[in-house]
Amino acid sequence: MISLRQRNERGQTQIDWLKSYHTFSFGDYFDPRHMGFSDLRVINDDYVAPGQGFATHGHQNMEIVTYVLEGTLAHKDSLGNGSLILPGEVQRMSAGTGIRHSEFNPSETDPVHLLQIWILPERQGITPSYEQKSFPLAERQGRWRLVVSPDGRDGSLTIHQSVEISVATISTGETLTYQPQQPDRACWLHVATGVVQVNGRLLEAGDALAIAAETPEASESVEPLQLEGMSRDAEVLLFDLRKPGASQQ
Repeated sequence: MISLRQRNERGQTQIDWLKSYHTFSFGDYFDPRHMGFSDLRVINDDYVAPGQGFATHGHQNMEIVTYVLEGTLAHKDSLGNGSLILPGEVQRMSAGTGIRHSEFNPSETDPVHLLQIWILPERQGITPSYEQKSFPLAERQGRWRLVVSPDGRDGSLTIHQSVEISVATISTGETLTYQPQQPDRACWLHVATGVVQVNGRLLEAGDALAIAAETPEASESVEPLQLEGMSRDAEVLLFDLRKPGASQQ
């Protein structure tokens, strides 16, 4: 089964320095129909004004992935990490037993556009840790680039959950295919920027598709995802997840 999560149905936070769109329930936005998908709990599409940001705050028992689309994000945390996250870079922070951090737009003139992604961990009480890596455009142009995985293979960041995140940049006329792993897996496809066509359906930035077989027998009918770029340098993220409702091993 493939279902659409439309960009204009997402929740929204709008304050003087932050515009944020929430794919799933977050903060003051609550929708019992959209509490997450499998272990994917949060996708916040954030625009942070110049010279502004999130003051130091704490997290526990969450795997947090940050992907910068435009601009620069400065990060500091209680582990002693301090870094700048640039477009094409991915940060993974395991909050585990507890971590405090801040995120700030250091530019005086330009906003920063980022996706902040929360994933439920495989267990509680993980030792907090941090990773950051750049994935150049050449590695993801017209192809899937694995950026997060449980085993860190192919140079991806390591996450404490059975989830894989791949990114791709697709320009006009480029095509790309993904075969969902069935029957015990599910996929979430999020369009971060630009316009793509997926199995004949036009998706714009902020739109997403959930793909999961309702029964093991139905898994045989889940078709490959056929993507075609409809704009210059559209960016898409694909989450390969445990099937919703699956128990931890």
